[in-house]
Amino acid sequence: MAEHATTEYAIADGNDYAEHESTYVLFTALTKWGAIAVAVLLTLMWIFLL
Repeated sequence: MAEHATTEYAIADGNDYAEHESTYVLFTALTKWGAIAVAVLLTLMWIFLL
């Protein structure tokens, strides 16, 4: 049988936590501003097209 040892990702080789965190922050910021842009677009369409 294969050995299934638990990997500790906080100390794993090649794990760049700072890069992971900056990518997550960028993703959440773009998601937030994308949602705001869609809401503004829909509001403007509601005002000017109806």
